[in-house]
Amino acid sequence: MMCALGAAVCFGTATVLQAMAARAVTVDEGSSGGEAALLLRAVRQWRYLAGLGLDGLGFLFQIAALRSLPIYAVGAALASSLAVTAVVAARLLRVRLSRTEWLAVGVVCAGLAMLGLASGTEGEESGPEALPWVMLGTAGAVLLLGLAGGRLAGRGRALVLGLGAGFGFGVVEVAVRLIDSLAPSDLLTNPATYALLLGGGAAFLLLTSALQRGSVTTATAGIVIGETIGPALVGVIWLGDRTREGLAWLAVLGFAIAVAGALALARFGEAPAPTPAPSPKTPAGP
Repeated sequence: MMCALGAAVCFGTATVLQAMAARAVTVDEGSSGGEAALLLRAVRQWRYLAGLGLDGLGFLFQIAALRSLPIYAVGAALASSLAVTAVVAARLLRVRLSRTEWLAVGVVCAGLAMLGLASGTEGEESGPEALPWVMLGTAGAVLLLGLAGGRLAGRGRALVLGLGAGFGFGVVEVAVRLIDSLAPSDLLTNPATYALLLGGGAAFLLLTSALQRGSVTTATAGIVIGETIGPALVGVIWLGDRTREGLAWLAVLGFAIAVAGALALARFGEAPAPTPAPSPKTPAGP
């Protein structure tokens, strides 16, 4: 569980650092030159590079967690990165959290504590032989879902793209469990390898599109749902993920509470803009 929580801390903190770098570019260097030019300016800032480094470290923690914990526990822990983003944003970006949002942070922590107590070890089953191919097909379907969702309008588009991104990240979670050998010959012949690459790439594309084209809150809610529920069911049904004896009810309750708390913090899927300081009042004329 420590690796899963470490991944959540890395991802949540990286979101805020990258947001700070992007806003510094906008303020200091102007917004001309398009998105590509802004990105090139952002990557020259230490905060953005530190965020990328934390993303990479978080991915390594995620892989380590998936090799030792049930998928349902890792998925809920990764969703809790929204709580990390909220807390770090409150500190670094001077974002004011409401009483309800602080309560949601506490709810996420309580849910993860329940999962930590109830989670068993990683399942030892490899699932049906067709499962890696199913994951590869799902990754392809995520791309098609993104093409279809991009044509929708309003909140429906953000929700569909967010769900698609969540499904893509879910494919990555399952695919990691389906890769038994890291030998090059085995990796090249394992459909799960291509499912991981295609699912992860599609998820990042859909995530970017969802956050640019619609409500951050709606898109992030779709991502949380997509990356937690489906992979958790795959782990329990086909990969042998179990809880400690007699604590299945606690795991289900903890999972539901952690995901519900993350959904309440969905607006932090993209770190919010800092609240501008009030401008001084100009004295009234005579």
